[in-house]
Amino acid sequence: MTQSGMADLDSQDIEQQQHRYQREEFRSAVRALLMNPLMSPGHEDFSAVRRQADVLREWFSRETGWALQIEREGARLYKRPADLIDSTRGLPDYDRRRYVLLSLACAVLERADAQITLRVLGERLLAFATDPVLALGNFSFTLGTQHERRDLVTVCRTLLELGVLQRVAGDEEAFINAGSDQADALYDVQRRALAGMLAAARGPSTWQPEEAPVTLEERLHALVNEYVADSDEARRTALRHHLARRLLDNPVVYTVSLEPEAQAYFVNQRGVLAARLCEATGLTAEQRAEGLALVDESGTLTDLAMPAEGTDAHVTLLVAEYLAADERERTTQRNNLPFKRTQDIADFLREARDRYGRFWRKSAREAGSERELAAIAIERLDKLQLVERRADSVCPLPALARFALGEADVRTTSPRRNTDVPDPDAFTLT
Repeated sequence: MTQSGMADLDSQDIEQQQHRYQREEFRSAVRALLMNPLMSPGHEDFSAVRRQADVLREWFSRETGWALQIEREGARLYKRPADLIDSTRGLPDYDRRRYVLLSLACAVLERADAQITLRVLGERLLAFATDPVLALGNFSFTLGTQHERRDLVTVCRTLLELGVLQRVAGDEEAFINAGSDQADALYDVQRRALAGMLAAARGPSTWQPEEAPVTLEERLHALVNEYVADSDEARRTALRHHLARRLLDNPVVYTVSLEPEAQAYFVNQRGVLAARLCEATGLTAEQRAEGLALVDESGTLTDLAMPAEGTDAHVTLLVAEYLAADERERTTQRNNLPFKRTQDIADFLREARDRYGRFWRKSAREAGSERELAAIAIERLDKLQLVERRADSVCPLPALARFALGEADVRTTSPRRNTDVPDPDAFTLT
């Protein structure tokens, strides 16, 4: 082979490597934005996001209809959930009260200087909290109790995680415990991140009081409703965006959960749709008669991994296997009572504690803990859309079958140094 021929091969090899690197970087950037739609410049994947900016904007616009803004100060993917009333979504340990506080804190920061202290933030928030509209909703807030100061600190820590605030000095924990003038914290306010907090198609301040939606569900829909042109192509695009959002945001999409028009499109196009999304995200499609799931084998592209380490995760896996086995028996015997009582699950965990309790945290080994463990397991399974909750019972959903395991084989592999800390290597599920 001539030197020119060898040079051509080397050039092709370099070009292939560059193409492969670009594809892998693009995939990493997509995954990072899905997990961190409000991304600060300090994020480890932000440089990749900036390099892939044009391709990322085009992909998200085409596949999901989500707008993507990328600047030196950060990136914002304006994700809008397909299901606005899904009660399993949201920030951990947040109730409606804390969401109100988060909104009020953002309103205070919008009017604040470049820096603000935790105490000043709390005092200005108190003034906003006296709004008569909030009073009509039975909302009140003071800084007089440790519980209320903890709520404020939880909101501040959320804003720190999102990059809206950056801590300069101080200690939030001391503020919770002391509540004195000496306990405080100082923050820088990041204006760009603050401006990207609300992922709405229309700002709430644009409504006249007499035109504003009344109920919570009406308000949520009004914030994110997007214009769809009156044409077949526009409606098909809207359906495709809706399904792509659900597949990327939710653990599984069940065919029966879709509206008739979306259901027909989904049945015909789900293979093509899944292939495009999996190519860009590295997810694996699992198609069944009941629906479609995009599974992340690495377990990183999720807010709640299963299986995972720890007592709660192990208990959840045991309950999943218990419910899946019960569902198989029900199907075999053609029993039409799919619901399982919460008490039955608690009774199962009480028996499981005798076998596995020595691997669980101390509080989970105590008598009577089975009710709390059952509630934790059911909540996790509900968030993963593996069960449906109704009153004091649960119903297994089809995707739960993928977690049906065989009998657990307990193998001690290392000595326990601290019985209060679960050892993830102390047992193997086979």
